[in-house]
Order: sequence, then C-alpha cells, then structure tokens
Amino acid sequence: SLSTYRFMFMLGQFLHGIGATPLYTLGVTYLDDNVKSSYSPVYIAVFYTAAILGPAAGYLVGGLFLNIYTEFGREVDVTPDNPHWVGAWWIGFLGAGAASLLIAFPILGYPHRLPGSQRYIVMRVSEAHQLKDGSHKTASDPDFGKTVKDLPRSVLLLLKNPTFIFLCLAGATEATLIAGMSTFGPKFLESQFSLSASVAATYFGYLVVPAGGGGTFLGGFFVNKFNLRCSGIIKLCLCCTLSSLLAIFIFFIHCPNMPMAGVTQAYDGSVLPGSSLNLTTACNADCDCLREVYSPVCGSNDIMYYSPCHAGCKMLSTSSSQKVYQECSCILGNTTDVGQATAGKCTSSCQTMPLLMCLMFIVILFTFLSSIPALTATLRCVSDRQRSFALGIQWIVVRTLGGIPGPIAFGSMIDKSCLLWQDQCGEQGSCYVYQNSAMSQHTLIAGLVYKVLGTVFFLLACLLYKPPTPESLPGSSDASENGNSDLQENKSSVQTEMDV
Repeated sequence: SLSTYRFMFMLGQFLHGIGATPLYTLGVTYLDDNVKSSYSPVYIAVFYTAAILGPAAGYLVGGLFLNIYTEFGREVDVTPDNPHWVGAWWIGFLGAGAASLLIAFPILGYPHRLPGSQRYIVMRVSEAHQLKDGSHKTASDPDFGKTVKDLPRSVLLLLKNPTFIFLCLAGATEATLIAGMSTFGPKFLESQFSLSASVAATYFGYLVVPAGGGGTFLGGFFVNKFNLRCSGIIKLCLCCTLSSLLAIFIFFIHCPNMPMAGVTQAYDGSVLPGSSLNLTTACNADCDCLREVYSPVCGSNDIMYYSPCHAGCKMLSTSSSQKVYQECSCILGNTTDVGQATAGKCTSSCQTMPLLMCLMFIVILFTFLSSIPALTATLRCVSDRQRSFALGIQWIVVRTLGGIPGPIAFGSMIDKSCLLWQDQCGEQGSCYVYQNSAMSQHTLIAGLVYKVLGTVFFLLACLLYKPPTPESLPGSSDASENGNSDLQENKSSVQTEMDV
C-alpha cells in the first residue's frame, strides 16, 4: 500500500542525517582550527548563515514548486488553493542532492590542516571551564583522546562541566522553537490570514531569510567586534534570549476565523452549540454530500462552505479561469449574485499581517542572534582536544531533546485548536480548519515555556562558569588576553601549548 512508502522517506532522512552531521561537528572544528581565534566566530557565522539561507531559500523555491502539480503533464481539476492539490515537492530533493554530490568532491581534497594554521593554534589561549578537582587538566595531555579507552573519561569530563551541560540544554530549547516554527510557521500564517499553502510558505521564506540569516551572521560579528570572552559571550546569549522572550507575546495577535457554514456557525448564521459540527441541513439534505470530499468554496455572502455540494450548488460555470458554482441553494443574501460560490477559501480582511510579520521578524532575529555566540561559548568552555567530541555530544542533545520532539510538541499543541478534521474512512486525518484564537494561545504557551527554559539555562551557564585563573595561563595573562598579539611577541608565553 501507499503507506509503506513512508519507510522510504524515513530512510532518506536517516541518510541525510548521516551526511549532514559531520559538517556541524567536524566542519565547525576544522574552521576553528584553521583561522585566528578572534576571527573564528565570523567564519562560523558565515558557515551557519549559509545553512540558514539554504532552508529559507528552499521555502521560497519550494513555494514555487508547489504551484506545479506533482505529475508533469497531467491535467487535473483541482487548483493550488485546493487542499487536495499535491505540488511537485520532489524537485527540490532532486536538485539539492545533485548539487551536494558535486560539492562533495572538492571537500575531499582539503588537507588535515591548512597551510599557516599552526601559528593560530599556538596563539590560542584556553578558556575552558575549571573543575574544582582539577580533572580538566587531563584533557591537556597530548595523547588524550587518541584511543577508545579515553572515551569514558572524555564523557565524564563533559558531564562534570556545568557550563557545557547548560549550554547544551539551552541549545535544545532553542532548537525546539526553531524546529517547531519552521514546521508550523507557514501553517500559522495560512490559518490566520486564509492563505494557500504555497503563498504561506513563500511569505514565511521572505521572513526567515533576512531574520534568520542576518541574526546568525550578526551574532558572530558581535563576538568578534567586541572581542568577547566566554563569560561575555554567554551574557550576550542571555540578553538575546530575554529580548526574544518579550517579543514572543506577539502570538496574542490573531485574526478571527472566516465564517464557515456548519463549522464555525450554523447555516442560518446562528451559533453552533458547543463544538459540534453540522454540515447537513435542509438546503443540502437531498444532495448526499460526502464528508471525505473537502473542497472549500467561498459564497457570495462571504461565508465558506465545506464543498460545492454542501453549499447546495447545482451548476458549474467554466467561462472564466476561476471556477464559479451557481444556483447554490444554501447561499442566502441580498446581493445581485446570490446563489454563487467561487472555488477556494474566502479572502481574509484581517489587517494585522504587517504587525505580526514585523514582530515575528524580531523573534526570529534574536533567536538566531544567539546561535553562533552559544556555539562559540561551547567551543571555548571545553579543552581544545575535546572540541569535536563536545560538539558531537551537543549535536546529539540538541537533536534528541530539541530538533526531533520540537515539531511533535508544537504539532500536539496546535492540534488542540483544530475545528475540522479530515475523515479518512472513519479515521482521523489532518486538520482542515483551526480555531485561530486557540491556535495563537497554544503557540504562545509553547513558545513561552521554551523561551523561559532557555533563559534559565543560559543564566545558569553564566553563573556556574569558572574561567581559568591568571596563574593557570601560560606566560603573561595580559599578552594572552590580546587575541591580535603578534606571534613573535607571544612566542615565549605560548610555546608550552604547541603540539609538537
């Protein structure tokens, strides 16, 4: 059956994860090793900005592909505004997969270390969190981490590092929000402003490109511009999270639902008792309308109907590019085109979209503004020999506690606001219509909970961080603090850090 194809999608996502993960662990460490320490946040920011712009551009291009029917050359009666429309979702995977293969070959040619990178390594000053028992000094052994037997000790050192632990947890909460909003952000816009899926995805792409990409780059730029140490970097993350926490209250803003006969109101305009649905009434009782066929139409009275059949329509006009149904017995009013309905949803008259988009821009901007500083703090709060391993552990924590359950958590919250479910042979399918006010409230609750948790975790990481004492640093601490010092001037103070 068609349901077995889901295993093919699961396998594809599994392979995608295997291929992408090293870029965000080994790739980031490779960048950090081969550039000056003070410039590292900027290079990593450029790397992650590209990783943000890619999915954002995917929303824009994907929105265009969704306007193309999934089977080329096949003529269908449905339009992109119809929920039964299936766009050409697979084109993006095909193009991106081919591009990835082409890029992989140059990457294979890179050396272990770029020429001239050794001088940046010897200039590096450790900012690793200092453990009370002094066990952090174990990682400074040149032979540490080269054998599998060092794995338990390496894990133990990271578990004893509270700054690293809370940075991982903060990253997980932020990843939950990013994953949840990436999945359901377009759905939120689609429901609130009565947009088609392709238009909502395009608008969301326009929002994420400057906010997500700009915030990611600016985060790395600020760390470099103000020459922030690990403690200052964590404080910057805390300020960004607090700012986005205040802006998250934008989800109080919502638009009223478009009136829909039998769903949000009765066919005669009266209020439906409770949350019950009543799609059958005297005007369509003889039509034998099927619940399985959901094809919304907008009546000339600005009321939506489940389908032309549920609106009591008897004729279809094909004189124009837009489908117009006529002689609709359920559509009442005093207009000249009484009894008519057009295919698709009614246009929303809600005027809050500019305000909502501006405030969503602020939330996304400050959320991504803390991403590169948090990553830089992770690299600096652990010893140099544990950076790749620490990023790997953090990646697992962020994905396991954030990226994977994020869409599930947001989806379960948003589904609580569903008014009309798809009926698939007696089984509940996807949601057709949401209660906009409840959708905003549940999104606000989910966002508020995770933003508060993120703020608490960054605060604990800042309070528990213990930087190296001046006595523990090699040579003069004043010279070591200056990341732009000339190599010859610092030669005597950093010689002991060289890995010969």
